[in-house]
Amino acid sequence: MPRSDFAPDLGRTNTAVLPGCDLGSSGGAIPGDWFAEFGFGPHVQPRFPTILAGFEHFAALQPDAPAVECAGEVISYGALNAAADKVAHRLADLGVGHGDGVGLYLKRSIAMVVGIFACMKLGAYYIPQHVGVATDKVLTHISTVTGAKVVLTIAECADRFAVLDGQTQIVLDEVMAGPTARARTGTSPLTPDDVCMVLFTSGTTGVPNGVQVTHKNLCNILQTAPGDLGMKPGLRVGQILSIAFDMAAWETLGALSNGATLVVRGRDIQETASRVDVLIATPSILGSLDADACHQVKTAAVAGEPCPRPLADKWGSFCDFYNSCGPTETTIINTAMLHRPDKDQLTIGKPTPNNTVYVLDEDLRPVAFGERGVMWAGGDCVTAGYIGNPELNAERYRPDPFRPGQMMFNTRDLGAWTETGELLHYGRVDDLVKIRGFRVELDGVSRALEATEGCDQAVTLKFDDRTLVAFVSPGNVCPVEARGHVARALPYYCCPAIVLPMDDLPKTARGKLDKRLLLDMAAEALTKAPLEAAE
Repeated sequence: MPRSDFAPDLGRTNTAVLPGCDLGSSGGAIPGDWFAEFGFGPHVQPRFPTILAGFEHFAALQPDAPAVECAGEVISYGALNAAADKVAHRLADLGVGHGDGVGLYLKRSIAMVVGIFACMKLGAYYIPQHVGVATDKVLTHISTVTGAKVVLTIAECADRFAVLDGQTQIVLDEVMAGPTARARTGTSPLTPDDVCMVLFTSGTTGVPNGVQVTHKNLCNILQTAPGDLGMKPGLRVGQILSIAFDMAAWETLGALSNGATLVVRGRDIQETASRVDVLIATPSILGSLDADACHQVKTAAVAGEPCPRPLADKWGSFCDFYNSCGPTETTIINTAMLHRPDKDQLTIGKPTPNNTVYVLDEDLRPVAFGERGVMWAGGDCVTAGYIGNPELNAERYRPDPFRPGQMMFNTRDLGAWTETGELLHYGRVDDLVKIRGFRVELDGVSRALEATEGCDQAVTLKFDDRTLVAFVSPGNVCPVEARGHVARALPYYCCPAIVLPMDDLPKTARGKLDKRLLLDMAAEALTKAPLEAAE
């Protein structure tokens, strides 16, 4: 296996100590070959230094090519670039400049894409939120934390959220329909290290945390393989995810910085999925689609939550299917792997280019080969940290002891290396729970449930210190048979008290399983007789 260009030179010995790495007196030696060869992705130069550079390249190369399709309307690359220039002038007149944040509070639309690139043209970053999903309280918090003095919206959403004192609202539809702006002069102030977007994730305390994602972060995944998913001129890429979700940037910025056509969905996700070449989704959303109606899809990718093996096998049978993993803080994904139905295991793959993955113990020491540990991500994927939250930054972002001068991030995902240098995903640290005093991996229970005949997806949740509850889909899965699979495969304390079949598992606005709603449903089911709930 070739060694990565930027991996440390560990030689060919059985153990080695990485330069600049003080691992203490309890050993100090780590496995040499597999640690470097498996944990370090290849060194690849992204095609463009910034997302804007990629978009403007294709706007000049193919000005008449379709850039975005939405609700029966189409805008070309040239027209999209001109519209973004027009909005950028309006923003500049309001004092928006390099390093400023601009709220993007609206719904999916061509105007949404115009607003994104208008911000970039000034060296500003955009803050996407879906009006109708985000509450006024959340939007106020976001505006306050980022200091956004300007909010871009569309006419449909203009009166549906509160504008703060001193904050200016711009209705994109009106600016786009207005007089043509003067030509821009000078060059873009953008650099790869400039923040491109700030995405707000749901915090553990209920307060959303804003992650600062740079152009370098994004180009590293969207302008190299496999993260680019083969996007290129002539291909159509679906935009089906919530605009506030990091994976929506994979769709939108990936398509338009690679010359493809972005197809923005309406109410019917299936309709969009059945007419695109590239599809990106969470497993829950992909599992809700009729795969037989999507055989024109050339490439599909999932991330955001564990992928059921039946789903991966179904889509991998007719298209290039990538199972991926990575939190927002490591720029959409930092591992990926092409899956085929004949593979022995469904993995989350290997580190993407210019990135690293370390599987470490509680003392930040590499675990033995094949053992489970927490995955820490390093390299160009590591974002610029949470905005206005130094305490959380210090907790989750750490100096990389294996590559001095670099940073790494605690993904809080559990993983282990296979002999082929791929990573098996064992869920989140939060999904390692105690039931009746025993440690239980919730994802392990779900995988046992998914072995049930006809089961496409399962989710297991901790209800209390003695009780697990589970849900399976579709609704015709036999719950008794499903519980039997768990009982035969795992210790007794892993067996869910109830297994509830559902035609569709409920999803959040971002397309992930709605675990809070599922727990409410479990509470109601547990009030019934145990035998009735299990049947």
